[in-house]
Amino acid sequence: MSRGLLIAFEGIDGTGKSTQLPLLAHYLQEQGYTVVATREPTDGPYGRQIRALYYDRHQVSPERELELFLLDRRQHVDLCIQPALTRGDIILTDRYFFSTAAYQGAAGCDPEDIFKRHDFAPQPDMVLLLTLSAAESVARIRELRKESVNDFEQQEQLEKVAALFASFAHECIVRINADQPVDAVQDSIRRVVRQLITAKRMGCTG
Repeated sequence: MSRGLLIAFEGIDGTGKSTQLPLLAHYLQEQGYTVVATREPTDGPYGRQIRALYYDRHQVSPERELELFLLDRRQHVDLCIQPALTRGDIILTDRYFFSTAAYQGAAGCDPEDIFKRHDFAPQPDMVLLLTLSAAESVARIRELRKESVNDFEQQEQLEKVAALFASFAHECIVRINADQPVDAVQDSIRRVVRQLITAKRMGCTG
């Protein structure tokens, strides 16, 4: 592939993105592909500021919160995503700008404006949108992770975020039912990713 592939894992918290992404990365590496696994927020200076908001989100205004995500993503694109695409790698990112449109949209920002402000970010070849009810998401966070929900994971907030994710109609989105065993979810993910790679090889995408 002359240009790499960018695949984003999206969905509300607790859908299993951090479980499914490494499984897909390992599978693709076994098939001989060079894979870059990454995440947002990053571990850069802006990403660390965002993580500091997890348990005290009201430190900043919604506008400043959005600005931090944009700054972090610009750095992520410049330092990681674009170079990997140029090399022909497959990039798997745990969250991308669809999460920003959903989460910051639920906080009062305009989702369509957020999409427009990402003209600097490469469009993903595929968005794997893992779907799960907000109630089940919160239950997983508490029971499986043994964690308390943070300011971004409150059930009422996640219901708003899930509704926004459900409203997105971009052609790159593939919805995956995350309310299944891990192996079944992974099988669904691998099937659609294989289809994407085959289409890319045949010159049907990008």
